[in-house]
Amino acid sequence: MSDSRAKIQPRVLKGFRDYLPPAMMIREKIMEIARRVYRSYGFSPIDTPALEYLEILLGKGGEETDRQLYKFQDHGGRWVALRFDLTVPFARFAAEHIHQLGVPLKRYQIGTVWRGENPQRGRYREFVQCDFDIIGTRSLAADIETALVINDLLGAIGFQEFTIRINNRMVLSGILERLGLEEKAVPILRALDKLPKVGPPQVLKEIEESGVAPERAKSFLEQVISAGSQEDNHKLLEALEVAVGPSHTGREGVTNLREVLAGVEAAGIPRSCVKLDPSIARGLDYYTGTVYETFLSAAPEIGSVCSGGRYDNLAALYTDQELPGVGASLGLDRLLAAMEKLEMVTSAVTPANVFVAYFDQERFHDYLRICSKLRAFGLSVDFYPEPKKLGHQLKYADRRGFPVAVIVGSEEFHRGVAKVKDLKNGVETTVPLDPDCRELGRAIHTILSGQTGITAD
Repeated sequence: MSDSRAKIQPRVLKGFRDYLPPAMMIREKIMEIARRVYRSYGFSPIDTPALEYLEILLGKGGEETDRQLYKFQDHGGRWVALRFDLTVPFARFAAEHIHQLGVPLKRYQIGTVWRGENPQRGRYREFVQCDFDIIGTRSLAADIETALVINDLLGAIGFQEFTIRINNRMVLSGILERLGLEEKAVPILRALDKLPKVGPPQVLKEIEESGVAPERAKSFLEQVISAGSQEDNHKLLEALEVAVGPSHTGREGVTNLREVLAGVEAAGIPRSCVKLDPSIARGLDYYTGTVYETFLSAAPEIGSVCSGGRYDNLAALYTDQELPGVGASLGLDRLLAAMEKLEMVTSAVTPANVFVAYFDQERFHDYLRICSKLRAFGLSVDFYPEPKKLGHQLKYADRRGFPVAVIVGSEEFHRGVAKVKDLKNGVETTVPLDPDCRELGRAIHTILSGQTGITAD
């Protein structure tokens, strides 16, 4: 009897997406790399709820972020919201638990966040951030370390050509102070943050729409762009000293930039990888000092893939204890969009590296033993569930992207051997099939080592 009910159209919401195995595997790989890099610097993992009280999140990122919040009343009539980033919940977390954890606290967190913004390539309404932060210190050593982690993270993922652009909010505050525009700092910096996307004319228009006189708006933007035109970082610092004038805040920002630059150079980051950029403002209102944005040389149109900065006053909204912080976030989905564009994502749809064919039904238990022994040998193994023709199974293995296939039929079992096929180049070898499958395991490791650089331990 057929089901007469209307079928529901399978679809996802605008700004959300499904991840098929090839994309999901590279996402998981990047998260594994991020955890390894963060741990190498001593960052500890934490987690926070996806839902927070609305008052925890509201007003922390700015008016635009407030508009993008997914907020609603729960069953108890309380106003709640989905987190729009991981930094604000971390500030709340620190205020609540810092007496137990102590300072400075170094944490990392990988989690999903939500923003109801206009979707575009690399920007979705649901996305994953890979955050790391140091809270409880104003030392510029933490700001320098943030740049070092970004550099190591991008390098570990496999990028050689990228630029970490660094600025300091105090420098921008100093320029605004010299021009008498301190009271308009929030809308001006929000507009400046859009400079790479919309260009100077549109930024100038937005600044003027915030109530700034045209000539003063033009003067601010020209000074920022002029200073940023200096290719040499040290000459740029000299230009910024002129731009901030007598402003104490601005001069402190320039001094901090000089120290951060010296620190990253001393740590060995190539000069070509770090560029001071006075136009970097970051769109969220809670930033107070050093800010970072990281662009891939081969895909600059994707935007910054790892951004962050110093936020010395954010936790003060939740506690009287002084908890200045600094950190950055790898935008996993934006990075994945860049990797897809650069064809860095393979077509493989399985995490297993060994395919074991099954076509002698009477030796089913022997196949299970072989698979178990190979897994104990450190390999990931997929066993085909039905004894179909070998050609059909190898076609399946090729479609799913297995690098190696193990073939043991009736004749091979009788001879005590196994065939190992390199599915990348079609080369097939025969090896002894001992009870522990050690020879078979070594042969597979040798093939994988040649394909991927994996050591055959």
